[in-house]
Amino acid sequence: MRILERLLPVSAVVMSSRGKRALSPGMSAATEFIEKINTEYELLHRAFEYQFWGTKMALSSEEWSVPELTRTKAEMESFLASKEKLEQTRALLVTDVTDDERKTLKMFERTFGCYIMESPVALTLREECMKIEGALEDARNKMTLGATIGGEFVELSSVGLRAKMRVAPEEATRRACYDGVRTIGDFVTANGFVELVKARNAMAKSLGYVDYYDYKVTQAEGFGKAALFDILDTLETGTRPLMVAARARLCAEKGEAALEPWNSAFMMAGSITRQLDPYFPFEKAIEQWGRSFAALGISYEGASMSLDLLDRKGKYSNGFCHWPQPAWLRADGSWQPTVTHFTSLADPSAVGSGHTALTTLMHEAGHAAHFANIRQRSPLFSQERAPTSVAYAELQSMFLDSLVGDAAWRCKYALSRAGEALPFKLHEEDVRAKHPYEVLTLRGMLAVPYFEKALYEMAEEELTAEKIIALADRIEAEIQGGKGGRPLLSVPHLLSDEASCYYHGYVLAEMAVHQTRAYLMARDGVLVDNPKVGPTLRDAYWRPGNSEAFLGLVEKLTGAPLSGDAWVAMLQQDVEELVAEERAAYAAAAKAKAGAPTAGAVALDMRIRI
Repeated sequence: MRILERLLPVSAVVMSSRGKRALSPGMSAATEFIEKINTEYELLHRAFEYQFWGTKMALSSEEWSVPELTRTKAEMESFLASKEKLEQTRALLVTDVTDDERKTLKMFERTFGCYIMESPVALTLREECMKIEGALEDARNKMTLGATIGGEFVELSSVGLRAKMRVAPEEATRRACYDGVRTIGDFVTANGFVELVKARNAMAKSLGYVDYYDYKVTQAEGFGKAALFDILDTLETGTRPLMVAARARLCAEKGEAALEPWNSAFMMAGSITRQLDPYFPFEKAIEQWGRSFAALGISYEGASMSLDLLDRKGKYSNGFCHWPQPAWLRADGSWQPTVTHFTSLADPSAVGSGHTALTTLMHEAGHAAHFANIRQRSPLFSQERAPTSVAYAELQSMFLDSLVGDAAWRCKYALSRAGEALPFKLHEEDVRAKHPYEVLTLRGMLAVPYFEKALYEMAEEELTAEKIIALADRIEAEIQGGKGGRPLLSVPHLLSDEASCYYHGYVLAEMAVHQTRAYLMARDGVLVDNPKVGPTLRDAYWRPGNSEAFLGLVEKLTGAPLSGDAWVAMLQQDVEELVAEERAAYAAAAKAKAGAPTAGAVALDMRIRI
């Protein structure tokens, strides 16, 4: 408890002298069981998340270690994998319980079912996976990464390398950065990734799944790999002609060299990124996120948040948001707010850093807002692992970070240090430079799940470092039309159990983002600073937690089944039509801003530590 009490407010841990939460007299058997599960899970969850944060952030105290991360994760998963708890849950479900108790017990049943492994072989393999993964991630965090620029080796993170690739005017520098990122694939395949893939697949197959990807998607989404790729295949086929046309246009406008993976991002928007940079100063990012969310009517319901924003050596190379304290309603009706950890990888000295940091803030703060607003009778409704849908979680964050690209948002919030708004002319240049190539972003997203699908479908005897690297290159060529500026084996999600076979969630979520945006625009005519948006997201998407299916939530709000139609329509939109729409939105935002009162305090109902 010593570590946990430093992590959380005392009010979050109210224990009796025997170390168990004191239960109120008169509780029903179902409620007493529910409270016991909730309290015990809450402590195990905190212990794991404390280690997750410390190891991912490369914090130096001896309190954080990979062995402790592995141990606390195993303890938490062992608790969730209890057959006895599942039997007790099912026994209570056939008794006379209230609707509220039944809802919570049904969710317990789903959750325990995701973790129980009938096979002793699977349990052994699961432990082996966690050990390999812990060692691999520790090695990856300590990897010396960088590029040889001007004859000297410059140490840079993967984020720093990709950022420099987007803006460096010298092709030799961009090429060196790309080569630096490519070394990640060689490193991970030589340091346990091959063995991890084999162990993951063996575990999943011992449980009766087709492979590890089928296991992961079934647990998280409630449907199997085949059903998932039926959806993704439709999007892949429907956007392939757009990708071919975009690459042909880029080649015609910028020359064949623009198709090289180290050149594409720079050729499409390198100069624009530099011009936009003064309007996204890093030190203003937190304020602009806060003001923007407050104007949408978003509340954090009393949450506490810790932010670790800067890139540094050894730190996990991807932004994330986790909750050492999930939100839930206790049996006595009291509210337990979230305690949130989230991180980004900003380098204030790098061109484009402010924009990247702000977008990451909007994204991770979107996750935080979502999980802070789940109001259900157990912390298991508001934890981010199975059976919580990946696509459901990512929809919330991706919807909110999409606002950063809107003309109306930039008119109000993209301000220079002198307080000058980003001029529409520059926004128009940005639209004209990037819109014809937006499909390439979609294809880059699609490449990750198609790679992981093919990876876990490889025969075990075929799984070697050389063949995995070759597979990654082949999938990039097939899905993206050529090698991408972010080599597939540099994607950090592949290594982590929580994030592996996860990336399809971003694709499904982006489909839902465009569908939700289209619905709200048709309903209200405006998104930015619309105070109806926050309450709509809260009531339709956030309150249920994982008690309802992702596909059903989207259809319930928008009135239509999830599809890629709105996304494809955006990609197909004529650039002149889009510029005209953005010009009108910018003008309306400028008029509203001119008549608005002076900005005051930011009201989000949260406590923040930076």
